[in-house]
Amino acid sequence: MSVPFPTLDQLRKGGKRTLARMLTRLETGAGEQETAIFLDSVCSEPIAQVIGLTGPPGVGKSSLTDALITSYREEGLRVAVLAIDPSSILTGGALLGDRTRLKTDPEDDRVFVRSMAARDRLGGLSDHAVAAITLLRAVCDRVIVETVGIGQSEGDLKQAADTVVLCIQPGSGDSLQFMKAGIMELPDMVAVTKSDMGPLARRAASDVAGALSLSRHGGQDWQVPVQQVSAQTGEGIADLVAQMGRHRQHLASEERLYVCRRRQHQAWFQDMVRTEFGQFGLTLLTQAMGIELAKKAETAPFLSFWTLSSEVRDRLNLRNRPRG
Repeated sequence: MSVPFPTLDQLRKGGKRTLARMLTRLETGAGEQETAIFLDSVCSEPIAQVIGLTGPPGVGKSSLTDALITSYREEGLRVAVLAIDPSSILTGGALLGDRTRLKTDPEDDRVFVRSMAARDRLGGLSDHAVAAITLLRAVCDRVIVETVGIGQSEGDLKQAADTVVLCIQPGSGDSLQFMKAGIMELPDMVAVTKSDMGPLARRAASDVAGALSLSRHGGQDWQVPVQQVSAQTGEGIADLVAQMGRHRQHLASEERLYVCRRRQHQAWFQDMVRTEFGQFGLTLLTQAMGIELAKKAETAPFLSFWTLSSEVRDRLNLRNRPRG
């Protein structure tokens, strides 16, 4: 008989060891009905703002994450960091291991850091990462998801984060590349790192503001801010945190966050189906199962996927049985 999952209250009162064991259990129990039911139960009770940090390697995302952790801890908030790293082609493990680059206090039980491999996902978020975000956002006050890479495939992050922060580095000439990739359609705010570089940082901020003006960004009612920050000097960190707070308030008004997360859940369901059965399989299965299951995925994405994949496997088993 399997050990029952802990309650959300137990997880919220528990420390980082409790969270670590729970994430491991979600990975080892992936694909089980019990796991899907648990994930859907915590899926409906998020309390955290999920902040996605994206940008090219070396831009300073880990240093910025350190600064954000310090700021949030000064407010007394519980913080979780999920660092998504490229995967080794040999072992599938995380190559960079962000836990080694973050300078967190190991004695602080209200800061939790986990590195996860992107596996074979160009967008950077595997099914295990989505499950981890679901759990962490129901337990912590702030969840920071840090991904490596830049490009349209980083749209995966938009499907998991409430507030996406694009990090760019002065003097990198990235703004033209961003316009080519369509990346400016994704962020809710832009952080120009290493602002202590002075004129180069100001030029980068100006270039990005120009790139944003040429793209559809933030919707009709949110102006994407461009903030110069320096993790070394602390310049601009408080302003960036304040902008994140304003974006959270913006989402909370008029039920924007409620609608956004229901769309995210449906996107998770479709992505899990696509990963398991391919794009052609997604089209066939959604047509065969009808709109009802897809609609249910807005509030129960994990059990909806488990139900669908189980039914498909049952049909295949029946089809493969010898006649007689």
